[in-house]
Amino acid sequence: ILTMDLHAQQIQGFFDIPVDHLYASPVFFEALKEENTENLTVFSPDVGGMKMANAYAEMLGCPLGFVAKRRTGATTVEAMNLVGEVEGRDILIIDDMTETAGTLVAAATLLKERGASTVRAIVSHGVLNDVGRERLRQGVLDELLTTNTVQLDKGDLPIRTLSVAPLLGEAIHRTHTDSSISSLFQIKGF
Repeated sequence: ILTMDLHAQQIQGFFDIPVDHLYASPVFFEALKEENTENLTVFSPDVGGMKMANAYAEMLGCPLGFVAKRRTGATTVEAMNLVGEVEGRDILIIDDMTETAGTLVAAATLLKERGASTVRAIVSHGVLNDVGRERLRQGVLDELLTTNTVQLDKGDLPIRTLSVAPLLGEAIHRTHTDSSISSLFQIKGF
């Protein structure tokens, strides 16, 4: 079984056959490598996403920040604070998935209020529902980069969809030829 950017790594343990967990990061890095990252700060929308955001910040050679939020319920956030460079910076929020875009739009709103020049987000799985689509239409988030792991009709939304087909194809090929899959994630050009 091949999986990609699981929301919870523990899911791998539910299978009794071999599982190779792939990451969409090489696809995103390929799309970002031509960009100027001098003014970029990578942000995690919450403390739980710091590991992934830190990997992006290190690869891109830019500062890291995060949004600290305190929840009062499963879907209610009481307070949000920022930790990291924001004023005049181009922000790239890293998350694994979005459905309602609530966390992304709330973080983008706070980042822009604190002086961010632009705010974009990378999410591996854009599982947008109607609420998420409406939130993206508000225009607070300048661009959402996602993959085609889930079919998504972007319509008039600021979404750029990147294909993971070459990555999956190469992983399948390497599985059948007993080659290393982990070497797919040794990214060159950064």
